[in-house]
Amino acid sequence: MADPEADTRRPRLRSAVGPGWIVAAAFLGPGTITTATLAGARFGTALLWALLFSTLATMGLQEMAARLGLVTGNGLGEAIRGRFRGAGRVMAALLVVAAIAGGNAAYQTGNLLGGSLGLQGIVGGPVRGWVIVLGALAFALLWTGSYRLVERVMAVMVAVMSLVFLATAATMLPAAGPMLEGLFVPALPDGSLLVAVGLVGTTVVPYNLFLHASAVGERYTGGEADLPAARMELALSIGLGGVVSMAVLLTAASTLGQSGAEVTSAADMARSLEPILGRWAGVFFAVGLFAAGMTSAVTAPLAAAYATAGALGWERDLHDARVRAVWGTVLGVGVVLGVLGVRPVPAILFAQAANGILLPAVAVFLLGAVNDRRLMRGRQNRVASNVVGGVVVLVATVLGLRALLAVVGLI
Repeated sequence: MADPEADTRRPRLRSAVGPGWIVAAAFLGPGTITTATLAGARFGTALLWALLFSTLATMGLQEMAARLGLVTGNGLGEAIRGRFRGAGRVMAALLVVAAIAGGNAAYQTGNLLGGSLGLQGIVGGPVRGWVIVLGALAFALLWTGSYRLVERVMAVMVAVMSLVFLATAATMLPAAGPMLEGLFVPALPDGSLLVAVGLVGTTVVPYNLFLHASAVGERYTGGEADLPAARMELALSIGLGGVVSMAVLLTAASTLGQSGAEVTSAADMARSLEPILGRWAGVFFAVGLFAAGMTSAVTAPLAAAYATAGALGWERDLHDARVRAVWGTVLGVGVVLGVLGVRPVPAILFAQAANGILLPAVAVFLLGAVNDRRLMRGRQNRVASNVVGGVVVLVATVLGLRALLAVVGLI
């Protein structure tokens, strides 16, 4: 007779697709494509280490977020709110709202501009006009809740593009020596600081920590018993996402990097696909960029709404007027900045750098929550997890501070 406890001891097959893949799809957006392509085109393989670090950091932090969600049944926003009282609770809530909702507004500009670049590459027309179209579509999807079908379609399109990048990278890998050096020897060539911060920010996305902690409760119904399944799915999905990001960088390093060409448009980035796609490279890349932008344009405001609802103690109901006001504001700011004529590629890169700068504050909140013995009921962090979290906070803080100093001209 089958052991009735067997299902609680081993991962379930149904966990093959779950919240971890949503996290991977979220960071494989236009920001990743643009930033990794810029990194490869400008600096060759020198910044591969940033992608390796950020992939491992994402695994560590998202595991903590998933564990928090499964053990407590609440999201990160609710956990932060519960750890403070009085004025401290107000300050913590304001920081979450400012960091996530505000940061996602900047990120949303990059999402919409990335998707608009894709549409421009497919059918032509001005980027500003496509920003309005994409903004209206994202608004309609979020308002009705029917965005799930579109997300699946977008995920398939991004997956196809990812396979092409993997195949392209496999056919034109650079010499093993420089590639291994870039992967395991951290270096910051002149002018690479913001790009390195962007690579971290495009992978270790702060809002994904809030989104994931809330999503696991809906996906897994077994609570702590589903931790093995959630961890396995996380490792597979985020590991694949990291490999795809590296493939984008390597592809750009082997093609655009050799030519020394400057990257200012989707057409410039599409040239990295020409070795195997020929004249179809531009169209294929544009479709993928549109898919990535559209998916992220829906996910970013939704995550901001969930994070804000949790931090302020609201019910996470997408029909709630307050929740709609949050995602509507994030979406609206993105549309306005896009229509005002922000240059697409620099805006996407800036959004990723902003995420990298916001990461330390969000990670500190997460570490505080998962080290709370009362809250985690025996599932709090062990020493190894805290070391991982501490290293992520330290590295992200140093890179973020250096990026800020570079922006104001002090270094």
